[in-house]
Amino acid sequence: MPGTPQGTTRRRLLFGALPAAALLAAGCGRSQPAEDDRPPLALIYDGPQGCSACAPTVAALLRNAPRPFRVRYVGAETPLTAAALTEARLYVQPGGGADLAGTWRHLRGSAGAVRDWVRAGGSYLGLCFGAYLAGRDPGFDLLPGDTGGYIDSPGATVRDARDTVVRVDWRGTPRHMYFQDGPAFYLDRGADATVLATYPDGTPAVVVAPYGVGRVGVSGPHPEADASWYTEKGLRNPDGVRSDLAYELIEATMGRR
Repeated sequence: MPGTPQGTTRRRLLFGALPAAALLAAGCGRSQPAEDDRPPLALIYDGPQGCSACAPTVAALLRNAPRPFRVRYVGAETPLTAAALTEARLYVQPGGGADLAGTWRHLRGSAGAVRDWVRAGGSYLGLCFGAYLAGRDPGFDLLPGDTGGYIDSPGATVRDARDTVVRVDWRGTPRHMYFQDGPAFYLDRGADATVLATYPDGTPAVVVAPYGVGRVGVSGPHPEADASWYTEKGLRNPDGVRSDLAYELIEATMGRR
C-alpha cells in the first residue's frame, strides 16, 4: 500500500493471529492506566488573584500528598466552567490578593457552576483569600455562616495586614501557621460544621462543612505555606515548617476523615 512502511502488512498478519494475552506479553504498546487507577483530579484557580506563588505552592502540595492528586489550572487560560469541573474531585481557591471585589468580578460568572458542582458531591478548598470567597457578598456562599477579617475581631492577636505567624489551637494542640490578613469564620447557630482550629480569641480559624452532598474546607491561615514563604519574609515557625495540617485539612475536605 502507498505510504505503508515495509513489513507493516506482515506484522499485522502475525499479530492478528495472536491471542490477546500474547499481545500483552509481547509488549505491543504501552498500556494506559485505567481511569479509576489514576489519582483524583484537583483544579486550582490561577486567574487574576495577585499571588504568583500561591497556585504553584498548592499544586506541589497536592502532587506530593500521601494520597496524591493530578493537578490542572483553571481561571487564566482555561475558564472555570461546569464542563471543566466535571472530572474534578477537588477545586482549590488559593490565597493571594487584596482586591476581593475585583477578583469576584472575574469569578462571578462561575459561581453557579461551582455551587452546583459542590452540592452534587465536589469538594471546595479555600485558603485565606479563597476562604473569604467561600463566604457571602461577594463570594460563592458555600458556608453555614460568613467570613470576616480576623485582624478586625475584638480579641485578635494580629492587628494589621503584615505577613506573620499566628498561633492557633488545632484540635486541642497549640500550633503555629503562616498568616496574612486571613478570615475568621462566623458560623450560624447550630451549624453543621467541624472546627479544626481556632484563633487565640476562640473564633474559628479552620472549618470544614457539608454543602449538599459535597464538602467545603476553609482556612484563614496558610497551612500550605512552604519554607520559601517564611524565608522570604524573615519569619520562623516555632513548630518547624510542616505540611501535616494542610494534609489533614485536605483529607477532611475530601470526606476521608
